[in-house]
Amino acid sequence: MARYTGAVCRLCRREGMKLYLKGDRCYSDKCAFVTKQMAPGQHGTSRKKVSEYGTQLREKQKVKRIYGVNEKQFRIYYAKAARRGGVTGENLLQLLERRLDNVVYRLGMASSRVDARQLVRHGHFTVDGKKVNIPSFLVKEGNVIEIKEGSRKSPKFETIAAAIAHRTPPSWLELDKDNLVGRVAAMPKREDVDLPINEQLIVELYSR
Repeated sequence: MARYTGAVCRLCRREGMKLYLKGDRCYSDKCAFVTKQMAPGQHGTSRKKVSEYGTQLREKQKVKRIYGVNEKQFRIYYAKAARRGGVTGENLLQLLERRLDNVVYRLGMASSRVDARQLVRHGHFTVDGKKVNIPSFLVKEGNVIEIKEGSRKSPKFETIAAAIAHRTPPSWLELDKDNLVGRVAAMPKREDVDLPINEQLIVELYSR
C-alpha cells in the first residue's frame, strides 16, 4: 500500500501546526516547524486566500497526516462512520483513535504514531495475549495491550520503560506503568481527542 516516505517535517509546515510525527525531536529546538515557520516550496511565504473548499480539504489532509492513513483508508473510515448512528464526525475520530498504532502511542509505548506503526508491524505487541502486527487493528473495550515478552529486554523498550513514567494516557485508556500493560477501559469520546481538529469541515467536504 502506497505511503508517504518524504520528509515528514514538510507536512507540519504545510498544515501550519505541529503534527508530532518525529517524536522527541518535535519537542526540541531542532524541530523544523520552529526553525522554518513557513509552508514548504518556493511560494511558502506568499499569502493566498483560501476558499471554503480549500479549508475543508486542508482539515481532511491534516487529520490524515496526524493518524498516518492514506486517502483510500480515510474514505473507508468515513463510510463506516457515516453508516453508524450518532454524529458522523465524532464516529470518524473514534475509529481513528481506536487504531492499534494510535493506542500504542497514546499509552506512551512509542514516541510517535509513526514509531508506533513500525513497532506494531514488527510484531512487538499483543492484544489479549495474541500477537497483532496490523497497525489499523481496531481495539475494543476490555482489550489488553502488552509488549511481547521477547521484546521487553531490547534497548528500545528499556528506554520506553524509563520514559513512560512521565506519560499520562487519556481517560479511556488504563496503563500499568510497572508492568507496561495497557487496557481499553472505554470507547474514546470526542472530549478525549485533544487535537485541534474541526471534524465538521470533513463532513461538509464529503457531503458535497
